[in-house]
Amino acid sequence: MPEKQKMAQKKILVIDDDQFLLDIIKRKLVEAGFAVNSCLEAEKAFDILRNDHPDIILLDLILPGMDGFEFMRIKNNDPRLADIPVIVISNLGQQSDIDHAMELGAKDYIIKANYTPSEFINKINEVANKEKLKIPKP
Repeated sequence: MPEKQKMAQKKILVIDDDQFLLDIIKRKLVEAGFAVNSCLEAEKAFDILRNDHPDIILLDLILPGMDGFEFMRIKNNDPRLADIPVIVISNLGQQSDIDHAMELGAKDYIIKANYTPSEFINKINEVANKEKLKIPKP
């Protein structure tokens, strides 16, 4: 890939404890032209975020150790990270969970069972358009 295109790639951090689903999402995002970093735990995400500033974070809520809600609270209190849009990807479908995530600043909420990995790309593009990010079209 030419250097100019690499620089233009948008970066996504995916945080999900399901390795199988994580691999599928990563593959689809890479195929769509994104630079993807991923991890299985929220704590490890903060290690990644010390060195990288993704354009969007895809975040599961049920994670080992720190859950996604706590991750968002901590991220939002860090001035270097607060501006990174978060799209929640979860199997929690209760309205109270959705409301809580949105109150914590999630830009969108995807119930995993209701979307294919390809549809995640469309949701990412919707959020990117709202946030005025330039994201490649799938």
